[in-house]
Amino acid sequence: MKRAIPVVVLSIAGLVPVWLYQPSAESSTVQATTPAPSTSSSSSSSSGSSGTNVVTTTTVDTEKGPVQLQVTFSGTKITAVKMLQQPNHPQTTAAVPKLVAETLEAQSADIDTVSGATITSDAYKESLQAAIDDNAKAASASPSASASEASSRTVDGSALSTEKGPVQVQVTFSGTKITAVKMLQQPNHPQTTAAVPKLVAETLEAQSADIDTVSGATITSDAYKESLQAAIDAKG
Repeated sequence: MKRAIPVVVLSIAGLVPVWLYQPSAESSTVQATTPAPSTSSSSSSSSGSSGTNVVTTTTVDTEKGPVQLQVTFSGTKITAVKMLQQPNHPQTTAAVPKLVAETLEAQSADIDTVSGATITSDAYKESLQAAIDDNAKAASASPSASASEASSRTVDGSALSTEKGPVQVQVTFSGTKITAVKMLQQPNHPQTTAAVPKLVAETLEAQSADIDTVSGATITSDAYKESLQAAIDAKG
């Protein structure tokens, strides 16, 4: 027993540094004290072999908190927008899916400000425009980007009638990769409106129709996946 005591003590001593190290989860969302938006001085982008360009924007600091985007392009087409940093506020949480959906529809930063989230909306649009400008510079320096865009193919999925309303998707492929999904038809229902960005995001992540059903929008989710699979099958 006497020999076991030093071992226990050393084991405890070895664990102390681990217990003391507590990285702060709030370090990336510390609110700024300056009321006016300000943009940091640099952004980064990475190009894939398929012609996909992912741009990480500079952080825009606002009085509500920092805003930073990661925007994915296929050529000049915006295929996905991910929030890397955003204010920790219910109105921002509600506004982000609307801003992303409008971006994918408009294919530009010329989108509406979300009521109740004006500061976040303005910072989002500023950050998005910076990403678009950065991608344009990368595209002009890389002739292969336009060639990749020309080789993309858009396929309409089957139109499905449900008790909630019609559902039909349009899928854009670059080679075998799904680069964008657009709703051609969808039920006019709040739960569907909230579910669509989640379904699209999961599709781009999974690269298939094997995705989760969104709670509260089961009928729309099932029809979405069926129409999506039909588009994938039609592409061949």
